[in-house]
Amino acid sequence: MKKYLNISKKVRVGLAVLVGIIGLFLIFRLKPRMNDSLDEVEVTDSVEVKEIVCKYGIPVDHYDISYGIVQPNQNLSYILGDHGLSSADIHELNEKAKGVFDVRKIRSGQAYAVFTVPDSTRRVRFFVYEETPKTYVVFDLRGERRVYRGENPVEWKQKEIKGKVESSLWMAMQKLDTSPQLALVLSNIYGWSIDFFSLQKEDEFRVIYEQECVEGKELDNFHILAASFRYSDSIYYAIPFVQDGEKLYYGATGNSLEGAFLKAPLDFYRITSRFSNSRFHPVLRRYRAHHGVDYAAPTGTPVYAIGNGKVIAKGFQANGGGNFLKIRHNSVYVTTYMHLSRFAKGIKVGSEVKQKEVIGYVGSTGLSTGPHLDFRVFENGKPINPLLIKSQPKKPISPDNMSQFVVLRDSLINRLSAIN
Repeated sequence: MKKYLNISKKVRVGLAVLVGIIGLFLIFRLKPRMNDSLDEVEVTDSVEVKEIVCKYGIPVDHYDISYGIVQPNQNLSYILGDHGLSSADIHELNEKAKGVFDVRKIRSGQAYAVFTVPDSTRRVRFFVYEETPKTYVVFDLRGERRVYRGENPVEWKQKEIKGKVESSLWMAMQKLDTSPQLALVLSNIYGWSIDFFSLQKEDEFRVIYEQECVEGKELDNFHILAASFRYSDSIYYAIPFVQDGEKLYYGATGNSLEGAFLKAPLDFYRITSRFSNSRFHPVLRRYRAHHGVDYAAPTGTPVYAIGNGKVIAKGFQANGGGNFLKIRHNSVYVTTYMHLSRFAKGIKVGSEVKQKEVIGYVGSTGLSTGPHLDFRVFENGKPINPLLIKSQPKKPISPDNMSQFVVLRDSLINRLSAIN
């Protein structure tokens, strides 16, 4: 009997050990499955995070927004008062705005937005004034209240166009559904080599450019990446290249398109009278010499210095050139600009001016029948035809940079040729 009990005890111990081993096996065997199950639960039960949409950096879901346009004779007090703000509130905002934004410069025609609490109080929390398509001013009416500036994100879209001139480059751009301001940019680039107001019908242009956009709206800001213009049976290329830290546009041979003098002192104009030794004067009603070129343009059109120089005369001739300026460019050339409506701010005798700097504005002062610029050029003291003045280009591509320029030039010319 005692022997039997000893055997039973051994069996019980063995069974316990066996059960323990099986238990451990099952634990380690099932552990990865449990982890897998947990992982699956985590993926299945994940919560989607809602994207926060902002306008002017303000979450739009938190407020009701009303948009408007500043009307004539409206100001900040009128607009905010119309939305329930007291005179004390508006005065405090005016004080907060000092040093950030002059509230007197709110202009009619500009857009604004009012953010209000979406409840029965309709309390205004933000007023945003769009100063430009890119910049805005935020009047924050929460807490201590503050005024700050912001900028909308911008992007540059690359485009390609090809067209032909029928009447003017301006009209050609409109026909291509492209901003006519692009014509102005091109005239600035080619201003030393092409007279854009003597273009012929069928003159062809091709342009690769970038245009600045804000929230899908295209702005009149451009970067010309490459251009070609077929003018007077020649093709003029404009290839941008940085040399000695300065970005200029170069022709196919590596000569700069920029010269010592502009082709004309205005961007857009119409020549109404040319250089002549015997011209019938429309006011005096007699023939006399006209040693200049008359450019008809609207009053207020900016007038540029055609080259670097110093103002040597500024005055008014009641029976002659009206408001006029004279600029000495070097020991050889002097230019005169007459019939100006007014002078540019800060221009005086002794002023140093740069090429393309605004020096005045088209007018009809003095002996004149309508708004125009009488432009004259003197070479060694003698009047010469401004349309025939020779202008040496700026520094060409250096020999050290030529190989790099050629690679870029060939690539861009191929792209221009491929534009449909």
